[in-house]
Amino acid sequence: MPPQEPCPSNVISTESQLIRMRDDWDRRASLNARHYAATDREAWSDEDFYASGEEAVQRFILNDTTNICRGKPPNEMRVLEIGCGAGRITRALARLFGEVHAVDVSGEMVRLAREAVGEFPNAFIYQNNGMDLSVIPCKPFDFAFSCLVFQHIPSREIIHSYVHSVYRLLRPGGLFKFQAQGAATFESQPDDTWVGVAFSEEQIVQMAEACGFEARYRIGVGRQDFWNWFFKPA
Repeated sequence: MPPQEPCPSNVISTESQLIRMRDDWDRRASLNARHYAATDREAWSDEDFYASGEEAVQRFILNDTTNICRGKPPNEMRVLEIGCGAGRITRALARLFGEVHAVDVSGEMVRLAREAVGEFPNAFIYQNNGMDLSVIPCKPFDFAFSCLVFQHIPSREIIHSYVHSVYRLLRPGGLFKFQAQGAATFESQPDDTWVGVAFSEEQIVQMAEACGFEARYRIGVGRQDFWNWFFKPA
């Protein structure tokens, strides 16, 4: 099925949500960026913060190289990260992959992420509009990744827009691996930028198909950490 453009309905509401997302994440970044990026601790040293990013890459990427790399050496791959925050995982991605492009809606988070990857000339950080990847150079990407980001987005329309943008940038056969909010234990409010909108398994599959992806694997249905593997057909 060919990908469908995100529904443009409710544009005013979406614009308001995007402004709120940007402002809230700028505020959180100013208060305690590392805590809001990784809530395990209130205070993070440089060493521990970046080590936690390395651990995340080990857990979610290096343990899944068959799906992610498909036989291609990591240092020859161009990858995309949605929601880089203060650069915790971006730095670890840049150490592993040949080229990394990452976005965040918060200008303050982008500033911190650029500091985090300052020693990696293969890492590029952009402030985006919070719902698509139009700021990313139109290059073919081998892999896209998002961790602890969509759980905070209050709108399916915004998430659908991101997924559609990833489809546009991925090479045929490429993988978008991401977390969504799967726990519908309480209702997300449109102006809440901490508790994101929840997806059922059926809604995730429908979104994949609408954007042209194959939703091949899923882990954590009904839980907060709902991992998904969306493959672009080869």
